[in-house]
Amino acid sequence: MSHPEEKLAELGLKLPDVAKPVAAYVPAVRTGNLVYTSGQLPLREGALFATGKVGGEVTPEVAAECAQQCALNALAAVKAEIGDLANVKRIVKAVAFIASTPDFTGQPQVANGASELFGQVFEEAGQHARSAVGVPVLPLDAPVEVELIVEVV
Repeated sequence: MSHPEEKLAELGLKLPDVAKPVAAYVPAVRTGNLVYTSGQLPLREGALFATGKVGGEVTPEVAAECAQQCALNALAAVKAEIGDLANVKRIVKAVAFIASTPDFTGQPQVANGASELFGQVFEEAGQHARSAVGVPVLPLDAPVEVELIVEVV
């Protein structure tokens, strides 16, 4: 398997700088061989690139792109904690929170924006357990937030 950041480059993506926390927490914490990330918003260069509710102001396609950006931000937090994404042994669990209208039921497809990225970058080690949860509102009116549990060597 090639290096995870090479895989990202092949996809036309790169890790961003670690997103600055919007409150009193740290982006990631390591305990033993697990890294837990805080919820990551779809921030690009310090700003949300979409706001609002999925099924309302935000289309499912844009929301899936938001989930992918959240995933990139989470991977940046993991890398900052462990030094090199090559040290990722497995993506264990992803939780995607989707701020959506009451009638929207496509949360799993939105979360695929993150899940598919993990599969493309880490192959079999990117297959993970997941929850995709519809919520009424997220911080800063973000449409998506993603958090991870990652096993590392």
